[in-house]
Amino acid sequence: MKPSFKWTAVVLAFCLPLSAQAHRAWMLPSATVLSGEDPWITVDAAVSNDLFYFEHFPMRLEGVGDTGANPAGGPPGARPRPAAKLTILAPDGSPVQPQNGNLGRYRSTFDVHLTDKGTYKLAVANSGLFARYEENGKPQRWMGSADDFAKQVPADAKGLEVSRVDNRMEVFVTSGNPTETVLEPTGQGLELAPETHPNDLFAGETAVFGFLLDGQPAKGVKVSVIPGGNRYRDQLNEMTFTTDEQGQIRITWPEAGMYWLEAETRTTAGVKAPATKRRASYSATLEVLAP
Repeated sequence: MKPSFKWTAVVLAFCLPLSAQAHRAWMLPSATVLSGEDPWITVDAAVSNDLFYFEHFPMRLEGVGDTGANPAGGPPGARPRPAAKLTILAPDGSPVQPQNGNLGRYRSTFDVHLTDKGTYKLAVANSGLFARYEENGKPQRWMGSADDFAKQVPADAKGLEVSRVDNRMEVFVTSGNPTETVLEPTGQGLELAPETHPNDLFAGETAVFGFLLDGQPAKGVKVSVIPGGNRYRDQLNEMTFTTDEQGQIRITWPEAGMYWLEAETRTTAGVKAPATKRRASYSATLEVLAP
């Protein structure tokens, strides 16, 4: 049986461990706080070793570019990677379509026209099952929906291990004054529930970020925050946190710049068969401004 590759490069990247050399998936906006009467942003989307540096492969997104000469979204000859579902919400929660999309060798790019004042949310979210097992003496890997699991994975598979995986990646961009509508949680997976608006971050100040798992405070979640540009310094400068009983952390930003935040939790609580464990992760690209 051939493994299913219905999930995206985003999910494959998130399955790797977080370390200085891990592949990280990210979206990088040209700006997160804008003014003026007709603002636009350009967004880069990629998977790389170094943050915000294009050197591995692009994140393929539905409606952004075409397959071109490199349908794998990576080195020539690489396995094709399906496109991820990108959702863009306007300040009132209505959908917005990306424009001028392009799929390149190392990155995808698209534009967003900020026609309304307030905060926009750009998100890529995935949820499903991840299975490892052995077939005919060879290790197999399968990823897909719960509905397809029984059709694709043998019930008596040797060494079968099944995990539920929920991943979410977000970017927030504000035209004019920040608004709150797109910050409302969906109640599914691991989500950001900020007390400090993600477009109101300043060097030297402390931000309070909460996290929810299926709508409830997510305590004991490990959170990593890394400033961009790690390619050009000897140290990763990673800041690590663990959420408190209310699911919150407090981050004092050391300097202005772009940051990558990732939160991850693993649990067996409330997991439904055929899965026996669960992994949920959240990531965001954040811009910290000079005071």
